[in-house]
Amino acid sequence: MNAAGYRYAASDQAFYLPAVLRHLDPALFPRDAPLIDSQARLTLVDDVIAGVARTTGLSLPHLFLVFYVGTLVLLAAAAARIGGRLYRSGWTAAALVAALTLRHAIAKTGANTLEGYFHPRQLAFALGLWAIALFLEHRERAAILLVAAAAALHPTTAAWFIIWLGVAMFTGRPAWRTPMLAAGIIGAVVLGALAWRGTFAPRLVRMDPEWLAAIGDKDLFPLRWPPDVWLTNLMSIPIIVFCWRSRVRTERTVAGETPLVIGALTLVTFFVLWLPFNAAHVALAVQLQAARVFWPLDVFATVYLVWWLAESTMTRRPAAVAALIAALSLARGAYSCFVQFPDRHIFAVDLQHADWRNAMAFAAATEPGSGWLADPIHAAKYGSSIRAAGRRDVLIEELKDRAIAMYDRNIALRINDRERALSVLPWDTPDGSRALARRFGLDYLVIDRELALPLVHRSGSLYIYRLR
Repeated sequence: MNAAGYRYAASDQAFYLPAVLRHLDPALFPRDAPLIDSQARLTLVDDVIAGVARTTGLSLPHLFLVFYVGTLVLLAAAAARIGGRLYRSGWTAAALVAALTLRHAIAKTGANTLEGYFHPRQLAFALGLWAIALFLEHRERAAILLVAAAAALHPTTAAWFIIWLGVAMFTGRPAWRTPMLAAGIIGAVVLGALAWRGTFAPRLVRMDPEWLAAIGDKDLFPLRWPPDVWLTNLMSIPIIVFCWRSRVRTERTVAGETPLVIGALTLVTFFVLWLPFNAAHVALAVQLQAARVFWPLDVFATVYLVWWLAESTMTRRPAAVAALIAALSLARGAYSCFVQFPDRHIFAVDLQHADWRNAMAFAAATEPGSGWLADPIHAAKYGSSIRAAGRRDVLIEELKDRAIAMYDRNIALRINDRERALSVLPWDTPDGSRALARRFGLDYLVIDRELALPLVHRSGSLYIYRLR
């Protein structure tokens, strides 16, 4: 409810759904495959979801719902497990779970603490939190396996837990230091080889103006942040330090806690060291999006803040704090669902926009190689992209294509070319759409008004025209 309801095929699923669909049907996306693969080849999540879909026979809408609910369960269970180690009262652990439902954005990073749809980043984060809980329980081997699984699903999210837990293990488990040093040396050699001639070599270049133009204003460069964003993101650090010191003074710390604090502060150090490379527009540094270290720091600060509210010497009212945070979450969730977004269902297993759903069903029934033209921001307008909902190639889906452009310069140049064409040829006129169709090999136009073109399908307020 705090995410204003669950939605299928929304937002970043414009990346992930087409990648899964390509595994299930290789004939799909003959034109957009390079764009889709530029991000999909970095993870295994599309392979995993496609494999589960084949094995279970579940439709993708229902499968994504299962993954979404499973992710929320993992997050809640991990929070409760961490609370069980750090807190004295079960009520405080319940307060932590309730506090983590208070969804909010990590300022200017593109990440939210919760999403209203299934996102591999969220699942990887849940596995990372479980690894933190297992570390506190002295189950390091299981923690390492969970972080490895998270890395396969979403490498950049897992990277923060690798740093956090790696430093914590090195600091807090002396017996692990020698093998960790050996593994670190081997890892450094491998990374050096990859940087010199391997996978990372093409990413260790500076992004040129054309590449940066395709990305647009994506909040990828922290040195451009205004002061209030810096204040918001850095606020977690004094909270962590203050509460940890308070626990040390009152002898409340548990085994492994101080190493976790050192690991968390190392994330801040990594961020500072990363900044010059980001400012220099080194491709790998930009793609890493290291500003998202403030997400695990935000959660760790929440863990400590809940303790301070519920169990510090000033309060010691865990049940009252749990009830208050739960009431706040329910009130905010009800406002989001019933006032702010009254037209959204709490659970939308399929596409919500009825006309768009019908239009995309028609698109999915056309020839797999057909090319489509639509409003460049159609995904934001109708709740899902043509690639995700209609399973067809589209000239451009501006908001998400720009995000994918970060990973590949050739894709960035392709997007720039299409943006320039759209600036000259109006996509929503008969002449402009036909000219775009001739230039880019497009077959259909979907639009919300009548045009002097051959109509092939109508879905309420939406019209689909053949362009050639």
